[in-house]
Amino acid sequence: MLEDLTTAASPASWPAAYPQGYAVVDVETTGLARDDRIISAAVYRLDARGEVEDHWYTMVNPERDPGPVWIHGLTSEMLDGAPFFHEVAEEFAARLADRVLVAHNAVFDWSMIAREYARVEREAPVRQRLCTIALSKELRLPLPNHKLESLAAHFGVVQQRAHHALDDARVLAEAFRPSLRAAARDGVRLPLLECRPLKEWSDSPAAPRIGRQSGGYPSGSWRPSRKRPACPHPNPGRYEEGKPLKQGMRVAFSGDTSVDRELLEDRAVEAGLHVATSLSRLTSLLVTNDPDSGTSKVVKARQFGTPVIDEAAFGQLLRDVEPATEG
Repeated sequence: MLEDLTTAASPASWPAAYPQGYAVVDVETTGLARDDRIISAAVYRLDARGEVEDHWYTMVNPERDPGPVWIHGLTSEMLDGAPFFHEVAEEFAARLADRVLVAHNAVFDWSMIAREYARVEREAPVRQRLCTIALSKELRLPLPNHKLESLAAHFGVVQQRAHHALDDARVLAEAFRPSLRAAARDGVRLPLLECRPLKEWSDSPAAPRIGRQSGGYPSGSWRPSRKRPACPHPNPGRYEEGKPLKQGMRVAFSGDTSVDRELLEDRAVEAGLHVATSLSRLTSLLVTNDPDSGTSKVVKARQFGTPVIDEAAFGQLLRDVEPATEG
């Protein structure tokens, strides 16, 4: 199957609208919160047809506790002599420039990268991203779940060091190539999303730091809580599976999200949706990554018959929100 896919799209049939190059990225972090830091990063640069051009890897001193060492394997001692992010920012940027960022659950990797660049008062040179979870859904791959290991197994790619940024990026690059060529063969539009660099940063008490110190950059938090203006569009009713979202729909969130919750809510508001803090019979849609969690919102969604989708699916729906029907 892999051999068939890698030769499926000849140069003559390659879609002209496809990007000219990709940066397949994986970052390991101290955690998932808004003030967590990158501790290692890897980039595989691919050409327009998914062939590897080169790769790059670095550890990064997060200036704090490394977090779940049992997952990523990077201890404080290992990170003590690693460069700070501002010392690798230029080379990292050179690897990303003029390419589509590709990652598995790309909204998370992009959010972490964007925050690190905002801390050093720069912008990552990324304008579009592509999530391989979204692409696998577009291709309707018969995967048991959306883990990287499942995508890799589907294409016969062997993982050597799970949760090591360089190996995860290699695995993803090898799985992305046949996915890209299958999309080209079948005329599938790539699920590209816009990347908006973060510019807002507010100081907060510093987290415990590790290793050598510098004048450095403070730990921080994003966008203090604020009251959102009322949605200007009327509620058009419930979301229906297979149809687009419509401006004015009431959207609620439950549980942890891979992208910062406020940033995810901002994207919804910018698209013309009504972000609800609670769930009622008027709620159009519930977004949660754990539909079996039994939270009060999930329970109410079941009682009210409110549609439930995950964060990745919601991100795709945000690409094409229909305008409101006024009147």
